[in-house]
Amino acid sequence: MESSIILTNEQIQNKTRRIAYQIYETNSNEKEIIIAGINGNGYIFAQNIGQILQEISTIKVILCEVKIDKKNPLNKVETDIPSAIYKNKSLVLIDDVLSSGTTLMYGIKHFLDVPLKKFKTAVLINRNHKKYPVKADFKGISLSTSMQEHVAVIFDKNKAYAVIE
Repeated sequence: MESSIILTNEQIQNKTRRIAYQIYETNSNEKEIIIAGINGNGYIFAQNIGQILQEISTIKVILCEVKIDKKNPLNKVETDIPSAIYKNKSLVLIDDVLSSGTTLMYGIKHFLDVPLKKFKTAVLINRNHKKYPVKADFKGISLSTSMQEHVAVIFDKNKAYAVIE
């Protein structure tokens, strides 16, 4: 099966920067913000957004890795920081691709047990194949794809790209 590049490294950098600015604009009155990335590419994308937020704002960025078993999302979801750290704070849950919404939905469910000041979601690629009523508040690109097509984001050392196969 042939794959096509849908986002180049430069395009991903531009979209990441734009999402970081949108997050900053939405949270400009906050002193701290939790940037929670779903394990794997979501966490790498969250790190990139967090780095830009630290460059463009005075908001203290707290990175959080959300550990979800993507094959069995009913398994316990955990974070690498205690919930007391994100209690009553503004939080953005981040993943690389929003397809069916399953991973994002179970990530959101985890954070519903703790009172938050503000809760938003961000994805690099929104595929519009949701089976759950979950949306990305901040997105890099929306794609209309078939269910048979696979979208992958590759973060490789100092470059990144997204492909559709």
